[in-house]
Amino acid sequence: MIAPPDRMPLPRSFFDRPVLEVAPDLLGRILVRTTPDGPIAVRLTEVEAYDGRNDPGSHAYRGRTARNAVMFGEPGHVYVYFTYGMWHCMNLVCGPEGTASAVLLRAGEIVEGAELARKRRPSARNDKELAKGPARLATALEVDRALDGTDACAFGETPMRILTGTPVPAAQVRKGPRTGV
Repeated sequence: MIAPPDRMPLPRSFFDRPVLEVAPDLLGRILVRTTPDGPIAVRLTEVEAYDGRNDPGSHAYRGRTARNAVMFGEPGHVYVYFTYGMWHCMNLVCGPEGTASAVLLRAGEIVEGAELARKRRPSARNDKELAKGPARLATALEVDRALDGTDACAFGETPMRILTGTPVPAAQVRKGPRTGV
């Protein structure tokens, strides 16, 4: 069986570019989380670029640590961190290996597996809120530190992968400043 063009995994070369190029190009792409209960797919609608040593808001700004080591690795891997003692957030690593940069996945639209996402996010008032915000997105997809380092470009049965989807035209992408940085 041949997958439709929008359901093909993105190649690693997609992520092996500057983070400020990758971030807007991720909008409209599909992130698929495979769980024992079934898959959940999200069309990415909001992202945020973190440019390593050039970015004081980046976890890699002060160098490599055990927590951020994945950011220094091969592009196309998932960097998951735990924040505020209660929430997980996830990023996709960009740029060449050895230079840390990543795109925070801030929000998405559930396009498959909404019933599973609803079970994980029972406080969501409607389906638009299921994956609105980085911690809610991670919760809806059942993401935790066990997925840190997952190869999102791998073929076959993987816990998480990023698919081609339908990229958003550049004219429709909005950019704004980050808060608190």
